[in-house]
Amino acid sequence: MSETAQTGRSIDIPAPPLFGTKSIAEVLTSSAAALGLPGFTNQLQLPASQRVCVVLADGLGRSLLKQKASHTPFLRSVIAGGQRNVPQWIDSAFPSTTAASLASLGTGLPAGQHGMVGYDVLDPAQDKVVNLLGNWDAQVNPGQWQPNPTVFERVASELDVVTVSLPQFGNSPMTQAALRGSRFVGGTTLHARTAAAAEAMAGGGKSLMYFYLNELDKAGHRYGCQSDRWEHQLEELDSTVKRLSATLPAGTTILLTGDHGMLDVPESQRIDYSAAESLVAGVRHTAGEPRMVHLYLEPDATEAHRDALLAAWRKRFGERIWAFTREQAVDAGLFGAVRPDVAPRIGDVMIAARDTLALYDTRRVRPASLEVVGQHGSLTKTEREVPLLCFTAAGRKGKRG
Repeated sequence: MSETAQTGRSIDIPAPPLFGTKSIAEVLTSSAAALGLPGFTNQLQLPASQRVCVVLADGLGRSLLKQKASHTPFLRSVIAGGQRNVPQWIDSAFPSTTAASLASLGTGLPAGQHGMVGYDVLDPAQDKVVNLLGNWDAQVNPGQWQPNPTVFERVASELDVVTVSLPQFGNSPMTQAALRGSRFVGGTTLHARTAAAAEAMAGGGKSLMYFYLNELDKAGHRYGCQSDRWEHQLEELDSTVKRLSATLPAGTTILLTGDHGMLDVPESQRIDYSAAESLVAGVRHTAGEPRMVHLYLEPDATEAHRDALLAAWRKRFGERIWAFTREQAVDAGLFGAVRPDVAPRIGDVMIAARDTLALYDTRRVRPASLEVVGQHGSLTKTEREVPLLCFTAAGRKGKRG
């Protein structure tokens, strides 16, 4: 529960991500500590190691992995083997979306510090909504938007730091903002990436690797996470991680996690909220995700305007949403500690979906956006809880580890 200073009225907001103890922000920092590097804390209690490979499966939620366990024989065996004190799940960042979570992974910080507070958000300097993922605005400097040093930058002088990902992400603005500082190795296919990973670690020295897969997320958005296509990609993921275990040097610690979960939203529940005048009255900009909407008010808006907007949303959607202000979100700790220059990037009013609902402003987004099936961004357990599987690579048979 959180209380607003303006009204003193308590509102219903889910607990914030477990920043500092059990979130995606602790994965690389704990890995660095497990590698024996000073200045880092091993919050996740990872085993000491000379090599760590962090596998980030975009869109892999904890509940989906459990639900679809029959498609993941290798990962089932990993889970059955146990992992001592290492937690088997962690929280994503808030919002539960790639830009926020990858930046938390890369920096070890919550979104309020790294500033990647949504898929697209307001850039106050331009009075314009900008995208923080694949369609980065040309007027936004990634290093200025996210000025904190990344974990990779902090450890690169101490050991080999490698990113294995799709070639197009090598020098993307998102990479520059959230994951800069590593040696980049690209591979178009999953097989190419696993081969590249094995080659990159073949020297056997101390190393930290980040291995990224986006195929599961793409299938989920297009076909839904309950589709045959998604299950096929989950099986491919299982095979990929098994192959990594067999080809990375023996004894390498492998961590598998995700940046967010996902749920399917039926077409009938993908709603154009801009068609209702009361839901956009006094709103200058709309941004965020369909399941985590940011609403930015006109500069001359009063608290009465803001409260009327909140009331309109609650009247229209009732228990299907959480509706709260920027101040309530910050006070509740959803973004962690918030830098002063980050606060204006957050919506004056925020609308988070509680059930299978997606909310669109069709004045701003392309019609194709309404065709997306699998969605995420909100505060439900399905979206925010991601697995953390920790195991040791077996290494290539018949060869030195």
